[in-house]
Amino acid sequence: MKTLGVAVAVAVLLASCATTPSATAPGTSHEAKDMRLVGHEPLQARSAYQPLVVKQGERWIAYVGHHGGERMNQLTGRTELNGTSIVDVTDPSRPHYLHHIPGAAGQAEAGGASMVRICAGSELPKADRAKIYLLRTLGRLAHEIWDVTDPRRPALVITVVRGLGETHKNWWECGTGIAYLVSDGRAQGWRTNRTTKIYDLSDPANPRFIRDFGLAGQEPGSNPTTTAPAGVHGPIALRNRVYFAYGTGANGVLQIVDRDRLLNGNPGSADKFAPTPENLRHPEIGRLDMAPEWGGHTSYPVLGIPVGDHVLNISGRVRDVVVLVSESLRNECQEFRQLTFLVDITTPSKPFTVSTFEVPDSPGDFCRRGGRFGPHSSHESFTPLYYGKLVFIAYFNAGVRAVDIRNPFAPREVAHFIPAVTPATARRGIRVAGAERCKIAIQTNNVEVDDRGLIYLADRADTGLHIVELTGAAKAGVQ
Repeated sequence: MKTLGVAVAVAVLLASCATTPSATAPGTSHEAKDMRLVGHEPLQARSAYQPLVVKQGERWIAYVGHHGGERMNQLTGRTELNGTSIVDVTDPSRPHYLHHIPGAAGQAEAGGASMVRICAGSELPKADRAKIYLLRTLGRLAHEIWDVTDPRRPALVITVVRGLGETHKNWWECGTGIAYLVSDGRAQGWRTNRTTKIYDLSDPANPRFIRDFGLAGQEPGSNPTTTAPAGVHGPIALRNRVYFAYGTGANGVLQIVDRDRLLNGNPGSADKFAPTPENLRHPEIGRLDMAPEWGGHTSYPVLGIPVGDHVLNISGRVRDVVVLVSESLRNECQEFRQLTFLVDITTPSKPFTVSTFEVPDSPGDFCRRGGRFGPHSSHESFTPLYYGKLVFIAYFNAGVRAVDIRNPFAPREVAHFIPAVTPATARRGIRVAGAERCKIAIQTNNVEVDDRGLIYLADRADTGLHIVELTGAAKAGVQ
């Protein structure tokens, strides 16, 4: 709930910044090292959250989720609530805006349709093999599935679950159809606004609910005199494990869960899926409780890293890690400095942080640029081109940072790209001595990569979608 309060306070300040004279003016050039700008799509000046890029036939299509608000849709001539942008990026130097699906009313994370996942029917076990499906949130209200086979003409398939008071970052396994939907648990008595509802979406038109899941201590009927663990931000599933990140930017927990136990429940319980402490602990095989100053926004598993410097060691030469990102939440560094942690999970029952990565304030002077400075998330694609080599971390006003993790004990930045602000870039502010100070700053929110190696940056401050690629030594290092 602490995070929610921060979000509300920031939303109020942003509203006032919209009419306050800016302390800075838009720049005309980006900043980069071993990255170059390939293309840019303004996204109708909608605040962007999650980008996802897939190949549909011979075309590459980007689906971009948006935070709340409203903008003019130039394709229709109507003002529409921010929702989901669909962009053809087959030629990344000339992205082409195809369609906008409106979202929910409300500002910031209360509205819009910020989360997107895509599965082809040919991958899903029981779906129409000719179709492409989009799973998205509808503000904090619901989770929906859309048919986007023709990305110019999306059609709603079904609302999976509605009547919620919270949603967040989902995960959808295309090979099995299992979906992990971050949802409000308070109506069922959970002591957190973010739990996970697990569904079988192998037939998207006929969702099948499996169970609710969260940390022991959050469940209905848990001890009200204790503080419940922080709510989940989002899961990532890989092989037979699910990696849950809790806490966002404080009081974080990394939880490693056995997928089979999670989906099959506790056979020793009369009701194997009942939200009891015993049933919630049954699938857990590892857990890292972080220091209270840091949280778990993204838990990206990178398995089987051969550590070159350890090649002569008799054992331990191959490591499994989770890239655990703690989100920066306050503008102009008015918070504890957030970090990215590399957590060794080679022994999954004993996860242990072995290194951290951060971008220093100097020489970029990022704490004074305006807006947030610090990590938000890592990319989540498993494309072989980068997997086990580089992770791309969204760093708000410091753009995207490409980090070499081939030695997870000593991660190092190899490239970065900070987009230029434009006249559409929104102001961000803080309160100083009772007065508001507003600045214009890029706010790279989320990043993703495609199987061509292109990197996509979604901007929180209305600046659109930037498509970049590696150059120079950074590109040579992954070829």
